Amino acid sequence: MSVSHVVIPFVKASACGNDFLLVASLNIENALAPVDLAAVTQRMCDRHEGVGADGVEWMYPHASADVEIRLINADGSEAEISGNGTRCVAAYICAERGNEKITIQTGAGLKTCVLTGRTESEYEFDIEMGEAAVGAELAVKLGANEVRGIPVSMGNPHYVVFVPEFAEDWRTRAAEIQRSPQFKQGVNVEMVVVDGKHDVRTRFFERGVGETQSSGTGSCASAMAAMATGKAESPVHVHAPGGTQTVRQENNLVFLRGVARLVCRGEFFLS
Repeated sequence: MSVSHVVIPFVKASACGNDFLLVASLNIENALAPVDLAAVTQRMCDRHEGVGADGVEWMYPHASADVEIRLINADGSEAEISGNGTRCVAAYICAERGNEKITIQTGAGLKTCVLTGRTESEYEFDIEMGEAAVGAELAVKLGANEVRGIPVSMGNPHYVVFVPEFAEDWRTRAAEIQRSPQFKQGVNVEMVVVDGKHDVRTRFFERGVGETQSSGTGSCASAMAAMATGKAESPVHVHAPGGTQTVRQENNLVFLRGVARLVCRGEFFLS
């Protein structure tokens, strides 16, 4: 089969404005070998020449889980996990198979998604995200200045900066933090405003994407950093431009609740 005739079926889904393309990996790997998933992902995620998305969740069969996923960001870089992307995959599996408890093998371990509500193409899930590793306050040098924040790992790296309000140049500042050599594996940056013991507002600047409307692991990191520093208590409602997610902690485990919406189906022509 020539490259010009390769068609990649996909489903587009969104979790609080964080959008992903879901692709059964065999649909492309059976047609092309070897496959440069990074390059294909970049083309599919391009918002002008492609479909447009923050990343692609490549889905594989798994012996013991319902599905295994490999997340590649819009710039072609690979990430361990996206909480929102995982929830989008759970919505797809629920729609396709009717499962209400879905196990998903991610690069950050096995995640269990439990359906808590459904309205047409919108699905709400509660996901056990595992334990958070919250570090001590870390100063990051930015030229002659420095910023202080809380490093958090949710299976992927985060740096949470508490601010009184979002500055107009917060994206520039987040990008500078992200480029810091102190983060050897890169980092997802969260700017957080604490509005109360159970409410925070967050802006996200993610590895391989830039600003996103929401982030599942970023919401967890923001909430856990706020709880660890005494600024908030479980449960924490994390408000972002794309919507609100709820993070709670039970017996050292972090749980994330939010919605995912199946947007459309389509075919991407690889030419």
